[in-house]
Amino acid sequence: MRCPYCAFLEDKVIDSRPGKDGRSIRRRRECQACHERFTSYERIEESFPMIVKKDKTREEYNRDKLLGGIKIACNKLPISTQRIDEVISNIERKLIEESASEVTVEFLGTTVMEALRGLDPVAYIRFASVYREFEGIEEFLRELNRMESEAESE
Repeated sequence: MRCPYCAFLEDKVIDSRPGKDGRSIRRRRECQACHERFTSYERIEESFPMIVKKDKTREEYNRDKLLGGIKIACNKLPISTQRIDEVISNIERKLIEESASEVTVEFLGTTVMEALRGLDPVAYIRFASVYREFEGIEEFLRELNRMESEAESE
């Protein structure tokens, strides 16, 4: 593994432990050249379904793209990167559980919105406003009112 500080290719693993989700291993490493320490994560390479977009084109699932969208929705909110990683791991688990070679972008978007609804209402509404392409304040207010009535009924 290349050192993020000096780019040297040899390191020593100092500590290994399972990730919180049980689906990864967290390793503390020390560079053999500069002696800086860094963390790496090892995950099983899983086969994710292709994502069928609205225009019917297909693209491979991209964790970084999903992470980027969720980070934007969570920007300046008190949500840790660890919590965001847990949300993404749960979404990925649902994609794999679908056992399909393809899933629609609507399925993925709905799954993300469900996860964000449980995480933070502001993150949810930010993501929903982009995903659902609200065209005016009326649609935005309808969604807020729907969220408020759901919260009252719980």
